[in-house]
Amino acid sequence: MPLYDYACTKCGRVHEVRHGFDETYEKACEACGAALRRVFNPAPVLFKGSGFYVTDSRGSSAPAKTDKPKEASCDAKSDPTPAKPAASDAKPSEPAA
Repeated sequence: MPLYDYACTKCGRVHEVRHGFDETYEKACEACGAALRRVFNPAPVLFKGSGFYVTDSRGSSAPAKTDKPKEASCDAKSDPTPAKPAASDAKPSEPAA
């Protein structure tokens, strides 16, 4: 049977009551005789395994996810930036007159 907490509406005293899931508890406070209300406590959560801590996240070198699909390239080794002319191929600048 589960254990439930009931708090007094007048004095605030908390009572632990063990009763069935389908049952209700309608007795008065033992200290002052006022009505009791059920107290809802948060359930404990345990994070086990990897991926829950800041130290488990990816490093900054990992690529960010994008919604755009990648474009297929013909040659993976080719550089997509245009080649700059070499210094020997460049025309010498003419002095202004």
